[in-house]
Amino acid sequence: MSVLVVGVNHRTAPLDLLERIALDAQGVAKAVSGLVALDSVREAVVLSTCNRTEVYAVAELFHQGFDDIQHFLATTAGVDLETINSHTYAEHDDAAAHHLFSVAAGLDSMVLGEGEVLGQVRDAWEIAQAEGAARSSLNLLFRHCLETGKRARTETDIARGTASMSHAAVEMAVDHLGSLDNVSVAVVGAGVMGEGIAVALHGHGARRMTVLNRTEEHGRSIADRVDGTVQTLAALNHVLVESDLIITCTGAQEPIITTDMARPATSPDRPTLIIDIAVPRDVHHEVAQLSDVTVLNLDDVQRWAARGREARTSSVEAVRAIISEELDRYAIASSAMQAAPLISALRSHFDSVRRDELDR
Repeated sequence: MSVLVVGVNHRTAPLDLLERIALDAQGVAKAVSGLVALDSVREAVVLSTCNRTEVYAVAELFHQGFDDIQHFLATTAGVDLETINSHTYAEHDDAAAHHLFSVAAGLDSMVLGEGEVLGQVRDAWEIAQAEGAARSSLNLLFRHCLETGKRARTETDIARGTASMSHAAVEMAVDHLGSLDNVSVAVVGAGVMGEGIAVALHGHGARRMTVLNRTEEHGRSIADRVDGTVQTLAALNHVLVESDLIITCTGAQEPIITTDMARPATSPDRPTLIIDIAVPRDVHHEVAQLSDVTVLNLDDVQRWAARGREARTSSVEAVRAIISEELDRYAIASSAMQAAPLISALRSHFDSVRRDELDR
């Protein structure tokens, strides 16, 4: 039995492939159910964020599991196997655990030390548990990886400063617009990223904020937290016209802002800034060609975030030491778990022998 990870991320694949392979929560649930239905896969967790889509699995045989997961990724992205092969990476056993722990600690993120990924890892694990796809082996692995991520952020300065995609996006907005005090802002999407963006905007002085979400109920708690208003996506056309700044981060599989929707919002007297950090992209690429509209995407946010990376690199070695400690603890716990059935069988055998001797 092998624990393995197979995936693509912002370092190995272009944005258009990341968009095609990205899964929302419903897609992740369907994916893990499909993976564990394969003969080669015993357990599975799928982590899909704006930066990566990774499959963590327990496989009977590494090579068969790897091949099956490669086919799964190719099918998900709608591309041929050769394309997937040129962009994926794979690790197994100790190296797979090390990779996951590094992800949870923020060392493998587009923004070094970002905090959002830890919640995304937890969500992925919980979905797999709900689908019955994560059992003893992956449950142990993910418990230890979450502990690693928590320690990295509480015991080091890895998360200090601009350590999230949401904060990087908001800092870009401030750089373009200056003060946000009198700026009309729309946050489209009320997930973890949307909440982080709304809070960061509020912290930078934004007081005229609308939170849009597919359901009003889910967006209300965020809007209340930042003294904003809430609307459903049905009001998006109207909100675009009224907004100076739009930051969008939904899990939609198709663009939700088209040129026809954005054109009425354009005005030489009131230029519009749109920051799209969704994967797949929420804003159709042709919107950027409109006059008086500036569209920034995930690549722009990555370049911006890289400017503050140096301030957190001094904590990397301390985080690596934490990862090493937690890997040792995981290895001990994993060995104990694997030995448990043998120990139980030996105890049963010796108890049986003892009873036979006493009965003589």
